Amino acid sequence: MSESLTDFLEAAAVEFRVFRRLFGEAGEIAWDRTLDWLVDEYFRLDVLGLENVPARGPAVLVANHSGAWGLDAFVLMKVLTRSLRRPLHIPAAPLTFRVPVLGSYARKKGAFPIDPTLGLEHLNAGELVGVFPEGIAGLEKPLHERYRLRPFSPGFAVTSVRSGAPVVPVAIVGAEEAYPKLGEIPALARLFDLPYFPLTPAFPLPAKWLITIGEPIEPPARPSSLAERSAAARSLCAEAQAAVQGMLDHEVGRRETPFW
Repeated sequence: MSESLTDFLEAAAVEFRVFRRLFGEAGEIAWDRTLDWLVDEYFRLDVLGLENVPARGPAVLVANHSGAWGLDAFVLMKVLTRSLRRPLHIPAAPLTFRVPVLGSYARKKGAFPIDPTLGLEHLNAGELVGVFPEGIAGLEKPLHERYRLRPFSPGFAVTSVRSGAPVVPVAIVGAEEAYPKLGEIPALARLFDLPYFPLTPAFPLPAKWLITIGEPIEPPARPSSLAERSAAARSLCAEAQAAVQGMLDHEVGRRETPFW
């Protein structure tokens, strides 16, 4: 390979990396502005109970996961970070970071790859961690089962007991109607290497969103034995799930239509 061709290819590679970086940054700015518009104008989102999130110190925010594409995670991160002026760190599946623009945006805003401790390092640093203990099962719910929680994984409760951080229950209403799951397309799930590919509107429907934040649940003092710690975590997990389900039932029951 001639020296001139080598120089050309190296210069082209540099230009491509610069273009990709600039394109990514522009995409992240556009997505951030789109989220602002969705939250404020399109979903007309209201937040109740912000005072229940500690102004300082660690806390584990535990929310229901809903809507076929998991937009609720981006909305929750946007709203709470903007309102509390504190970053919300959310453990996200590897798939999140594979998506162009959205993956880099999520990482910059505080998302981190799921690990067994579910953000213990952030909690020990006095920060906020947000979790969706239903996992992908929460997004796979069909429309007729919306707002019926799937079993919570107790990992967040183990981390809460270990760190001493309170658990703050969060109920998100509106995402189920914005991105209703009407079915699945297995062929596309295999094609894109996804856990599932939902049949849902390409653009979210204009549902009215409401985020309700409940009173903190203090974890018990960390027991000395493994068996006692496991029992304490299971109890805390059940209490948190009951709190979130209770808030969902209340808020869904009092609305006249999802599009009010």
